[in-house]
Amino acid sequence: MKKFGLIAGLVLVLVLGIFFWWKFFFVFGEGVKAGSLNYFVKKGVVFKTWEGRMVQEGFQSPTSGALQSNEFRFSVTDPKVAEILERNSGKHLELRYKEYNGMLPWRGASEFVVSEVINAGEFTKSGESSLPYNK
Repeated sequence: MKKFGLIAGLVLVLVLGIFFWWKFFFVFGEGVKAGSLNYFVKKGVVFKTWEGRMVQEGFQSPTSGALQSNEFRFSVTDPKVAEILERNSGKHLELRYKEYNGMLPWRGASEFVVSEVINAGEFTKSGESSLPYNK
């Protein structure tokens, strides 16, 4: 009976460990988003994290007849990336991000974590970005 309890306990710990890894550390998706940086702030009570919001071109409508701005809410863990974003508020940005299945308090308040600023510059009327910035 002791052997069964030990094996069952080990299997339970292994299953919980795999679930925890899948939920919080498995990168579900990676991609690039472009838009104007609307909001970027460092906040938190216990864990100070950088949180941002980027407005993308176009509109998204959850219901027919209603218009809603297409916003991308994200977190940043790298201080160098946060510094670049702080200097480029209101500019057209292209951001590389990773999407996780869950959020951790020390990683931010979003499942989307920005890992790199690909391009930052003024948004011109032609839709192209001037003043390119490559990290």
